[in-house]
Amino acid sequence: MREQYRTVELSAADLAPGPVEQFARWFKEAVESPAVHEPNAMVVSTATPDGRPSSRTVLLKQYDGSGFVFFTNYDSRKGRELAANPYVSLLFPWHPMARQIVVTGRAVRVGRDETAAYFRTRPHGSQLGAWASPQSSVIGSRAELLARYEELAARHPEGERVPVPPHWGGVRVVPDTVEFWQGHENRLHDRLRYVREDDDTWRVERLAP
Repeated sequence: MREQYRTVELSAADLAPGPVEQFARWFKEAVESPAVHEPNAMVVSTATPDGRPSSRTVLLKQYDGSGFVFFTNYDSRKGRELAANPYVSLLFPWHPMARQIVVTGRAVRVGRDETAAYFRTRPHGSQLGAWASPQSSVIGSRAELLARYEELAARHPEGERVPVPPHWGGVRVVPDTVEFWQGHENRLHDRLRYVREDDDTWRVERLAP
């Protein structure tokens, strides 16, 4: 279960001036690659204040110079952990391209207006699902969950405005570091990492694989 990666070398001279611009380049290539399924899927890793980690896959919904945004139930495990310990890591695992991107930084909640604007773009069923699921809580059965969903569907039929749950919203990860990993033969991979300086400029450093 081992594969030799055969790709082109990644040098610092190839990189964009900042990590978001470089992310945009690689993200575009991942979107255009038929081999990469759901290129906006990323692993979000959080931890409790005493250092107990947890990870899950979520979907990136927006990115710009201020950070990377996803949406979640604030009462979920990740929501509670981020409220207690805002340090977070994101991983984009684009294995078919022998690439991955690792982001570390701090999580901040987006404004309610931004959350509401995104919520309105979600399919009706997903809007109901945000209300129906007490995410990360223990439930008795799937039937219990579906019954809750059907109750909400009857209360808010298709075409009717669904209110935004107060416990649901966006999280923006403001990056401190962004690492671009390119696989190579003999496990001599390229790892180039942007590091945010105190004046908000970015330093690029190469890491040993």
